[in-house]
Amino acid sequence: MAFPNTRVSVVTKQKQKSHPEVKKIIILLVGILLMAGVYFILPANYTGSARIMLAFLVLSVFYWTFEPIPIGLTAVILLILMLVFGVVTTDVVYSGFASPAVFLIIGGMMLAKGVNDTTLTKRIAYVFLSKWGGTAKGLLGSILIIPQIQSFFIPAAAVRATLMLPVATMALDTIGKKAKGNLGKMILLGVAFGGTVSGTAVMTAAIGNILTVELLKEFVGIKITYIQWFSYTFPIWLIMIPVVWFTLLKRFPLTEEEKQFPHVKEELEQKLEELGKLNIKEKKCLAILFMIVALWFTEPLHGLHPSVPALIGVVLMGLPGIGCTKWDNLVKINFDTVLLMGVTLSLGYAFNKSGAAKLVGDSLSSDWILYFLHSPIVAVVTILVITHILHLAVANVSTAVVTLVPIFIGLSAKAGADPVLICLTASIACLHGYILVVEATPNIIVHSSGRIEQKEFLIPGILLTVFMSIVVLLTAITWWNWLGLL
Repeated sequence: MAFPNTRVSVVTKQKQKSHPEVKKIIILLVGILLMAGVYFILPANYTGSARIMLAFLVLSVFYWTFEPIPIGLTAVILLILMLVFGVVTTDVVYSGFASPAVFLIIGGMMLAKGVNDTTLTKRIAYVFLSKWGGTAKGLLGSILIIPQIQSFFIPAAAVRATLMLPVATMALDTIGKKAKGNLGKMILLGVAFGGTVSGTAVMTAAIGNILTVELLKEFVGIKITYIQWFSYTFPIWLIMIPVVWFTLLKRFPLTEEEKQFPHVKEELEQKLEELGKLNIKEKKCLAILFMIVALWFTEPLHGLHPSVPALIGVVLMGLPGIGCTKWDNLVKINFDTVLLMGVTLSLGYAFNKSGAAKLVGDSLSSDWILYFLHSPIVAVVTILVITHILHLAVANVSTAVVTLVPIFIGLSAKAGADPVLICLTASIACLHGYILVVEATPNIIVHSSGRIEQKEFLIPGILLTVFMSIVVLLTAITWWNWLGLL
């Protein structure tokens, strides 16, 4: 009698497994139909190469948003499509991988592996949580501050969020029943939003920042250094940290009982004590990281691209006797991210070279848009609104930047506006995606824990998008004006 039941059970499991595969196949087919539809719907005055390029761009947005296949696989497919259809020359298609930005990402991920092979990041987390983790305000503040420190030496937001999530969930599990309601939601959103904010001021801390800098250099020959990016954006960064903290506290009110959990502080103090004093690996790691950050900040003096200090740091971390880890560990990086970076840059270059960016820019060059871009303050507001709206559709930050920045560069030239002001505003707006889970990698990582749903992002996300826009506008009127951007 058991044999037929076992067979039914196996068949049921096979059916359950097949459903996700069917869904992925449907998404893949819809993407192909969407790509074909865009190609045939576009105006006849668009050249063949421009129409094909725009169709590929739509396909990339669709696949990277819904992820029917891994992001790296999508990147390779797009690379092959550009090569097979010949939208631009082979050199242009592969040029994204020749960019120093790709090596900056590779170096950054290898540095993150090296840091993770020590107990340094764990120690930083325990230091903060052992001091302030006994209250809801202190725990949320710690969860927000730690990734800001990490951003100086861990370039990928995904890595920072991945490191913070287990720390946050450990704290919530230690708290117990009190963490089941608003407290849990608040802390998990703190991990997501703190990870997003941490990419603001440090140029190497977010792929979107690096892409914007590379595209400005490629298209208009303007080079923005590490220290310049920091000087432009650090007021926004400093203001957004308390804004996120205050917004989450108000959005998820707690009872007096839920606000206090001293046993968490005690447990983390014990964990910190167990780590003991800084060990030799941590000291070596810190010395290498300080050297890298110092070289990044002094870029105007030595002229080295930010990728060079990152790679020097990687070499030092892997050298016997000097480093803090083994080379075999350093090379175990996520190659999907490398492919994503290289292909998105290639898409941006091809988008421009194929004439697609110019045609889209011409289509958007209505008198009222050019009029709005002519006035710097109005231009900031206009770009913020346009970017936030489009970013909801083009959810992937890299794709959003590589799509919008070339268009905005063309529009700024026609309007006589400063391309740095326009593209800097757009890049920051692309980075700060709070409303949808798919708008930012930290959101996706936190949502993947299964502890929080999309609906919890919605209201605080809308509020923070509005607050962030106000902060950028106020920064433009005051700080950017003083620096000469306006």
